[in-house]
Amino acid sequence: MNGSSRALTGSDREKTMFGNKDIPVYLFCGFLESGKTTCIREIIEEGNFADGKRSLLILTEQGEEELDEMLLRAHKIDVITVEDEDEFTETVCIHNQRKYRSDRVIIEVNGMWNLDSIYNKVLPENWVVVQCFTTVNAQTFDMYVNNMKSMMMPQFQLSDMVIFNRCNSEMNKPSMRRAVKGINRMAQVLFESEDGTVENNIEEELPYDINASNITLEDDDFGLWYIDVTENPEKYEGKTITFKGQVYRSQNFPGGTFVPARAAMTCCADDIQKIGFLCHAEGAEQLAIDSWVNVSVKVKPEFNPGYQQMYPVLWADKVEPAEPPEEEVVYFS
Repeated sequence: MNGSSRALTGSDREKTMFGNKDIPVYLFCGFLESGKTTCIREIIEEGNFADGKRSLLILTEQGEEELDEMLLRAHKIDVITVEDEDEFTETVCIHNQRKYRSDRVIIEVNGMWNLDSIYNKVLPENWVVVQCFTTVNAQTFDMYVNNMKSMMMPQFQLSDMVIFNRCNSEMNKPSMRRAVKGINRMAQVLFESEDGTVENNIEEELPYDINASNITLEDDDFGLWYIDVTENPEKYEGKTITFKGQVYRSQNFPGGTFVPARAAMTCCADDIQKIGFLCHAEGAEQLAIDSWVNVSVKVKPEFNPGYQQMYPVLWADKVEPAEPPEEEVVYFS
């Protein structure tokens, strides 16, 4: 894989965010045979950990691939294996980090383990996750999504980068990409073919004319538009977008704003959440919460410090009462 596509942005965070007591952590998630070990090896070979600092690599399963001992030694990487989830504890983490005097930690996470528990119960307080990768075997992706979606979704939700490997030309890459973006719109998604070439600019076939100055979204189009405008807000700048949404407002919102939202199901019925963008509108405070409205808005990208990128903000030309859509829940597949 092209190293420049998969550079460790967390290494920059190491330089600027951490004091002497903080330990930067790199997580590599994915199910067995998804390519985690190969990804770690290639990142090491590309020199991402060649700064002279000591690293502790924690393996939580035995896969097909093994890391070369000479490679690990050359990069000052010590390795421990914890194969039982119950034995992967905060005490074990602290003990081994002190034993090997590690400056950073790399964890190859067993895909069957509870990732939320690792974040909230296992990692010591001063271990800070600076980057999370998830590798996916594209050839078995549909099987895992259909049978183990609830275990796969947390991996997507927490990842900075998702790498689909072993791809071929017959696969529906836009659909795979939407599966990730519906969970985590800020994640970078890469597709690696069997010959090692990498794609990261997968064109989505939009159900509306992106070149039109006035775009009316059908109720089923909202999910695709939501993902596309998040990633490419400049494409929609100055255009009038008309769609149906449900009024959502918080006391923390600025005056004269609301969100014309839709309910989105990213995993299962228990995982439904509201999605949408802040919209400036005259009389926003008078709109009844949870009522349905048709809005015609202009998209104006603004820099969002939290996401460190341009982000869509809506300005309403018109807000009118509407009937609920036939299907109130948005899907991304």
